[in-house]
Amino acid sequence: MGSMGNQPGENLRINPERLWDSLMDMAKIGPGIAGGNNRQTVTDEDAEGRALFQRWCEDAGLTMGVDQMGTMFMRREGTDPDALPVYVGSHLDTQPTGGKYDGVLGVLAGLEIVRTLNDLDIKTKHPIVVTNWTNEEGTRYAPAMMASGVFAGVLDQADVYEHTDAEGKKFGDELERIGWKGEEKVGDRKMHAFFELHIEQGPILEAEGKDIGVVTHGQGLRWIECTVTGKESHTGSTPMPMRRNAGRGLAQITELVHEIAMDNAPNAVGAIGHIDVYPNSRNIIPGKVVFTVDFRSHELDRLNGMVARFEEQAPKLCEAIGVELSHEIVGQFDPPAFDEQCVGMIREAAERLGYSHKDIVSGAGHDACWINRLYPTAMVMCPCVDGLSHNEAEEITKDWARAGADVLFHAVVEKAEIVG
Repeated sequence: MGSMGNQPGENLRINPERLWDSLMDMAKIGPGIAGGNNRQTVTDEDAEGRALFQRWCEDAGLTMGVDQMGTMFMRREGTDPDALPVYVGSHLDTQPTGGKYDGVLGVLAGLEIVRTLNDLDIKTKHPIVVTNWTNEEGTRYAPAMMASGVFAGVLDQADVYEHTDAEGKKFGDELERIGWKGEEKVGDRKMHAFFELHIEQGPILEAEGKDIGVVTHGQGLRWIECTVTGKESHTGSTPMPMRRNAGRGLAQITELVHEIAMDNAPNAVGAIGHIDVYPNSRNIIPGKVVFTVDFRSHELDRLNGMVARFEEQAPKLCEAIGVELSHEIVGQFDPPAFDEQCVGMIREAAERLGYSHKDIVSGAGHDACWINRLYPTAMVMCPCVDGLSHNEAEEITKDWARAGADVLFHAVVEKAEIVG
């Protein structure tokens, strides 16, 4: 093909049927019970999915590297041996009741880019590395985005090796057991850029009829673990004025969290997702409730302001009803702003290809959020039906997958530079 300047021509498109077939073939591994997938990190199913991905990549001429966190790096050579690679990918692990696309689309679209370049015999100056990050989901082993977190230096490898699942099995042991603990030191790789395609996991793109979300920011997050302490007593025989009901503290704080989030909408969200009530008996007034508040915003000042307001008002609510509140921040990261040049490449690719698009903030965390701390990074999103994700009913259309992969293709290839 002749030189096309620095931008790929609009006739450059992936093979949507092949991408879809790959998605469906991967979905056969670790099937869920309701049409989705259960391919949790470092399980036998994860190992099987990885092996299939490896086989496909090697069939496409890629060479494999695996680091000590088990992350797979599948490399297509560039014409310049000294040029830093452009990385593209996401994750193959799923929630226990996960869908067929969350994470998987971003990995297999990366593979599809390489297959299409091979079909068209196009060479790029920079190598392209298709990446499967280990344990993005963080359900079997906390925290989420584990391997990319170690890569970015925000998590400690020795520490996460020791994290246990519900059965007490250690992450490091399970990674070794399934045969995917590599030799390569984590974080040694240098990147020219990193691109990640992901389903939106929210309802905005579908509701507005947009093909593509151009992700400008990720959301920052604060998790505040709260313990409300009252006094356990009999629900039948304790007079109302003498009760110290920790459940009322939870109820009041639930409303406060909602109020704070509503006052900061649409640029923030907040809820309480995880709750443990003690002793959790029908006829005992709760003496203790432990729960986690989840505040998120892509504006750092707003996020900090929400936390400050919570810390000021929540203890007063509890005090007023005779219970005590203690709280601590147990999870946090500041909102990432993605690389403007890479984001621009995604926006221009959508325009060039004739896909409708809008700027969007990622409501969930992704591997790209950690890699963004080190190297120029950007994300592409495609719609998903009803915004549903982390659910076996998660669904996208073949056309949405095609649009997302086409835009990803153009951004990656433009950054990797076609050699005419």
